[in-house]
Amino acid sequence: MLSDPALSALRTIFGDRLSVAGAVLAEHAQSESLVTGGLPDAVVFPRATAEVAALAEWSSAHRVPLIGWGAGTSLEGHALALSGGVVVDFREMAAVLEIRPEDRLVRVQPGITREALNLELRTSGLMFSVDPGANASLGGMAATRASGTTAVRYGTMRDNVRGLEVVLSGGRVIRTGTAAPKSSAGYDLTALFVGSEGTLGLITELTLKLHGQPEAVMTAVAAFPSVAAAVDCVIATMQMGLTPERIEFLDQATVAACNAYSHLTLPPAPQLLVEFHGHTAALDEDVSRFRILAAEFGATGLDWAERQEDRTRLWAARHSAYRAILASRQGAKAVVTDACVPISRLAQAVEETRADIAASGIPGPILGHVGDGNFHAILLVDPSKPDEAATAKALATRMAERSLRLGGTITGEHGVGFGKLGLMGAEHGEGWQVMGALKAALDPLNLMNPGKLVPGQP
Repeated sequence: MLSDPALSALRTIFGDRLSVAGAVLAEHAQSESLVTGGLPDAVVFPRATAEVAALAEWSSAHRVPLIGWGAGTSLEGHALALSGGVVVDFREMAAVLEIRPEDRLVRVQPGITREALNLELRTSGLMFSVDPGANASLGGMAATRASGTTAVRYGTMRDNVRGLEVVLSGGRVIRTGTAAPKSSAGYDLTALFVGSEGTLGLITELTLKLHGQPEAVMTAVAAFPSVAAAVDCVIATMQMGLTPERIEFLDQATVAACNAYSHLTLPPAPQLLVEFHGHTAALDEDVSRFRILAAEFGATGLDWAERQEDRTRLWAARHSAYRAILASRQGAKAVVTDACVPISRLAQAVEETRADIAASGIPGPILGHVGDGNFHAILLVDPSKPDEAATAKALATRMAERSLRLGGTITGEHGVGFGKLGLMGAEHGEGWQVMGALKAALDPLNLMNPGKLVPGQP
């Protein structure tokens, strides 16, 4: 609990944009998955970098942790308060500051969501490409190094953040990166903060790379006789050099859930959703090559959607898959986990994971952005049965360990938070301790999102 002097000093900075109301604290103690934390001591809603800097100075003076909050869509407890502190909700810092169409760049505040940004860009001929599914905030997406359905062609947040403004512990403000397409001047601080999950500082501005809106778009959905056939088709697609914007896998359980939830009529079989962007002539060639390739793996019902409304309906159903799967087991909570492996080991990783889930006795549909080796399991548990939660968490751990065994990573896009903290040493070895040393150098009082990502600190 904050002391009266600390609370009074905080109110001086934020006035009525500081809340200690129970409902507001509870709202900022929720997670999208079965990862839980405690209540924060307060929530603040900054409107400018100067306020965030003043907050960081206050934090150091009163030894109070700060936890950044975007749209609250993270899955590994990134934004949960583990030992009290102040949640910094960036919803009121959501402006587009500058669009530079000639450079294909945009400057934004961290609270704006990806959908709101693309709405602002709709008349510019440009778009922001990273699509994690949820309508996440761009500050949160940078902090967690998010990716999603379009990463197979356009890359992840790592590839699309050109520069940042960051408030460090104690209130110092730094800017990283430039508007130039490249630089060899010193450490890449932008890359350091992208994926740091708020443990090194609070992002208050982003300069993002934009892409041209495509001339033509084609989306297809295809049913396959087995999971192995669908995954092998993905591997062959990528190895042939085809570059779809999206190539998504849904297993049969996911298809059934999406049909029921989104009123689709997809065949009850594993599916691939594929989308190609480009000029019309090149697009026709890519579509033709993929059609032939999919047929070789037994694809049926390969239907192409050219109309915007048909494409939107398909991708809306894909983006609603998590909710659809939750609805498939009444009252269920989810342990949501992801892994990413080299594309050559994708089929093995998916098949071993499917077998492991089947043997566990709990439902666990699989889906994912398989074009870059990334897939997800949504493990459904009855919250009144602690043994099911334990089983799901053990499955998630084995999924991560399997990924490491196959040369992959414990998380392709969900991040670490504290949900996967115990697996970091296995992936990074001594490198994890180096991350801890960087954290200690930049945040010696351990006030920036403590308890996440790096080894434990006092």
